[in-house]
Amino acid sequence: MRTISINIDKTFGFISKEAVSGYEAAVKASNAALHAGTGKGNDFLGWLNLPSSTTAEHLADIEATAKILIDNCEVVVVVGIGGSYLGAKAVINALSNSFDWLQTERKYPVIVYAGQNIGEDYLFELQSFLKTKKFGIISISKSGTTTEPALAFRLLKSQLEAQQGKEAAKKLIVAITDKARGALRTLATQEGYKTFVIEDNIGGRYSFLTPVGLLPIATAGFDIKQLVAGAADMEKIAGLETPFAENPAAIYAATRNELYKSGKKIEILVNFHPKLHFVAEWWKQLYGESEGKENKGIFPAAVDFTTDLHSMGQWIQEGERTIFETVISVKEANHSVSVPSDEANLDGLNFLAGKRVDEVNKMAELGTMLAHVDGGVPNIKIELPKLDEYNLGQLLYFFEKACGISGYVLGVNPFDQPGVEAYKKNMFALLDKPGYEAESKAIKAKL
Repeated sequence: MRTISINIDKTFGFISKEAVSGYEAAVKASNAALHAGTGKGNDFLGWLNLPSSTTAEHLADIEATAKILIDNCEVVVVVGIGGSYLGAKAVINALSNSFDWLQTERKYPVIVYAGQNIGEDYLFELQSFLKTKKFGIISISKSGTTTEPALAFRLLKSQLEAQQGKEAAKKLIVAITDKARGALRTLATQEGYKTFVIEDNIGGRYSFLTPVGLLPIATAGFDIKQLVAGAADMEKIAGLETPFAENPAAIYAATRNELYKSGKKIEILVNFHPKLHFVAEWWKQLYGESEGKENKGIFPAAVDFTTDLHSMGQWIQEGERTIFETVISVKEANHSVSVPSDEANLDGLNFLAGKRVDEVNKMAELGTMLAHVDGGVPNIKIELPKLDEYNLGQLLYFFEKACGISGYVLGVNPFDQPGVEAYKKNMFALLDKPGYEAESKAIKAKL
């Protein structure tokens, strides 16, 4: 079995192996609480056994819906915010050609995103781009009333109906929403949109293996069966039966909690593969929203190396020693490019002639890890055999499972996000939303 691996050797010297092993009982208890449903937030554990319980029939339904969009659309707009789009974008960007948007001969639609911001220029430019395109919409929202996606969907639905006609537009809109209630569910029922359900017991940041992630990923042309298969294998590897020392999710949860206890308050997720940028964005939401509460929690940050070594490298090397790094390493590149020899050798790079670019990158990775450890930054290494659907399925489920365990070890509910509502209340009050009259009066008195 091709599996991801974890190596914590470069944390020793900052924390001890014995201290990490000392978390075994707490980690096992946390893992057991997840599976027994006895911990905080136990009404949001639908993701836990999702990989192994996903049926072939369900995947076939998603693939059939994706094919309708593929056959009829040049562009598909995924409308959602937070976990409603980040999982899909993480996988799609990781697997797509780096210059996908420039390709003119295509088998699959261009996937673009809306509802993840309230940028007027962004929406104007998106609508202008879509004026000459055959496009479809995947609208993702449990409630249908979250401001950012609801606003974008209202605009795009109106545009699609104007360009295609209302009847044709209905076939090009898919709603992923609550099974019984909410504005988007009501609209989808009235209009006759194809729908998929977001189950009540799965929160957005744990939803990449639901239709929220799987439909956009399938529409982009990627193998969702392999994605689920990788996650299902990691479900077993990170399960209750696996001994602590062999369970990567358990080791990661224990190590990061001990580093936090030792004063390392910031975790930087590092990649040396530019396609993993949005995996890091997905990871930041997962850990930030899950653990950042009750005045606790490691702050999740991310960098793309070697690019950011020329911007953030100085701070990481010699700044305040409150950080540790988790490095995602991809063992095998999908393509091969060798460095040519040059007779003049003006750039002095002939010593690399004949070497693969990935070998150069791997030595940059190793050299950086050694420099940062020497500079006082502990390093955890997570290695993927290669970048494909199967290994991404493993990686994302690994992070989910470790997050659930880690949150329980920390003593917080890793499945709620009460602090997210604060800005919304202020925004609605400032916009004079009906029902917020008292709040509006109070907040305007502060200004």
